[in-house]
Amino acid sequence: MLELRTRLSEDDLRAVADLERRVVAHDGGRLKIEWGDLRNRSGEAVNDLLWRVDGRVLGFVGIDSWNGRVAELVGAVDPVARGRGIGSALLAAAVDVCRERGFGQALLIVPRSSAAGHHLAQRRGAPLEHSEHALRLDAPPEPGAPDPRTTLRAATTDDLAVLTRLLTDAFGQAPTHLEAGFATGRTLVVEHAGEPVGTVRLQREADTGGVYGFAVDPRHQGRGIGRDVLRRVCREFFADGARTVRLEVAVGNDRALGLYTSVGFTRVQTEDYYDLPLARRAPGVSG
Repeated sequence: MLELRTRLSEDDLRAVADLERRVVAHDGGRLKIEWGDLRNRSGEAVNDLLWRVDGRVLGFVGIDSWNGRVAELVGAVDPVARGRGIGSALLAAAVDVCRERGFGQALLIVPRSSAAGHHLAQRRGAPLEHSEHALRLDAPPEPGAPDPRTTLRAATTDDLAVLTRLLTDAFGQAPTHLEAGFATGRTLVVEHAGEPVGTVRLQREADTGGVYGFAVDPRHQGRGIGRDVLRRVCREFFADGARTVRLEVAVGNDRALGLYTSVGFTRVQTEDYYDLPLARRAPGVSG
């Protein structure tokens, strides 16, 4: 049966982790479950949906948002329970949650190899919005020669305007809720010769490091700053005990992909982002 949760219990988290392992063992690749967010829900809104039968979690959808406007949905159905309509029911309920929470857009993340996931998105009339390569690094990169003029420091609220500009230039839309990353000290400002020229947000979950929101001012690209910073933060992750580092890059961003692969990242899979319609369907419309 369907369960809507504002926060998952420890038993629920273990059940979702077990489901993730079963799905990845069967399908390969990975699931883009944001475990750091999953373990630290505020409890103020529904973010997670479970489908449980006889005490066993057979399906899951998680809802995350990095800017408060766009929701990203990741889901999984146990391989032994597919074909029963669980995925359709979970997705329909998740769309209702996104609508009720006032999101302007909801993106369903589907591994490119998942025929069932693509079919589910298409049944809901969701067009492809964009695609990303999921990359991973399993060993420290070569140190290279760090430029002493390039430094990293923790971001503060005084950096809000410059980080907004950098991220807007890099990703095409203004971010929100940047201050949440300041509290952890893992949103960093990249400075070159004393001038802020970039930013990156680091996240650690168990033995995996994550690199997010990595941007370098276009006026300072092509000088090796990005490669220098990426080497440093990845080596720091491994020095602190991480076994792998992950990041995503938009399909078609060959410049960034070339940077990441030059440091040693390899592609795990490609993920397609489908734009789920949030408007209520007219009576009598099936799907």
